Amino acid sequence: MKRQGNRDWLKLLGLAVLLVGGGFWFASRFVSPSPPHQITLATGQAGGAYSLFAHRYQAALAEFKIDLKILYTQGSIENLALLESGQADVAMVQSGVVRDAQRETLRGLGSIFLEPLWVFLPAESPAYFLSDLAGQRIQVGPAGSGTRALTVEILALNDIGAEQAIFLSDPSDEAAQTLSRGEADALFLVGSVDSPVVRTLIERADVRLLDMTRAEAYTRLNRSLSKVNLPEGAISLKQNLPARPKALLSTAAELVVGPSFHPALVDLLLQTSAQIHGGGDLFAEPGEFPTQRWVDVPLDSDAERYFEYGPPLLQRYLPFWAATQVDRLKVMLIPLIALLLPLVRIFPPTYRWRVRSRIYRWYKELRLAEPGDVESLSHQDLLACLTEVQRIDAEVTKVHTPTSYARELYSLRLHIDFVRSEIEAALRAKDEHGSLASKKT
Repeated sequence: MKRQGNRDWLKLLGLAVLLVGGGFWFASRFVSPSPPHQITLATGQAGGAYSLFAHRYQAALAEFKIDLKILYTQGSIENLALLESGQADVAMVQSGVVRDAQRETLRGLGSIFLEPLWVFLPAESPAYFLSDLAGQRIQVGPAGSGTRALTVEILALNDIGAEQAIFLSDPSDEAAQTLSRGEADALFLVGSVDSPVVRTLIERADVRLLDMTRAEAYTRLNRSLSKVNLPEGAISLKQNLPARPKALLSTAAELVVGPSFHPALVDLLLQTSAQIHGGGDLFAEPGEFPTQRWVDVPLDSDAERYFEYGPPLLQRYLPFWAATQVDRLKVMLIPLIALLLPLVRIFPPTYRWRVRSRIYRWYKELRLAEPGDVESLSHQDLLACLTEVQRIDAEVTKVHTPTSYARELYSLRLHIDFVRSEIEAALRAKDEHGSLASKKT
């Protein structure tokens, strides 16, 4: 009996395995691929703040076996073009330079640090406002850079364009040299306070940093800008640099990705950003970055969830790649659970039905073999009924059921024995009646 019960369970288990396997196969068609082990980050000019931070990202991501390829560019405008063409997976982009058409496909992960607009002039320059730079030689930044895009826009607010001034387009290092050689009258530079070029220019005695006294007005005219303050001595207390507090305009550097960027890497990049930029700097409080403020492309849905709930639960307790694989498999678990829940409910009654069907099927044959009105049957008919009942009894003795169903089996055999006894009694009665009839004659 035990062997037959095991076979029943194995048959049902095999059916369940087929159903679950089919569910897994169907779900596997919708499982996203694993995150890539290599991504390309478009930064900016070599030696600039973007590139310096990029190397820190590279080292941090290497711990998770992610190879970050750094792509040096002229700046934010070129970075956006590289994202659109698929040559870069993620880029550092200056806020305020994204075109409307690019918002259709690109997504933001968040702002990672503030980068002020630094306007440097020769120490003897009489310029007090940006409007005083009309007719001057102005280093506005290389073509394709965020510095150039912002500088041109801000100068336009002062009615200064390429016809009202001479625009120079040298990279930041060369632009700084032209300022010291008297070949330029102003230098605009968007960059972090940690930028080597910014530090060098602030420390030079023949160069002064323009105080943006009308910064509030610019922030009303350009909503991508904010006002920040550089305290006296913030760069160097020993040298007291700057010698007086300075008001500056600031943009924000943001991480922007293309439409096919893997969602698992969104959380990893934001956690890395928090590690690198979360400590704060001269213009940001600890914990202020990364943030969803100052993001001028639609925020990625996974980034939005990160800012609302923090890192995914699995990544808090599991290594990145293990958490990623488990997260991918959750799509597979949905059909598994959907199948197992009804199977768990269906299996017991199905098993009971299958076992009992081997017992109850004989009742139909027993009913057919039962003679019914024995008085109307001949001796030969009763013998035929008895033969059929004995055949049924012989077949039933071969039926194997689990011990828990022995009651039903023995009940069937009792019923068979009852019918057999009924037929045998009828045969004896027929025989006795025949004997009496013979004696009378």
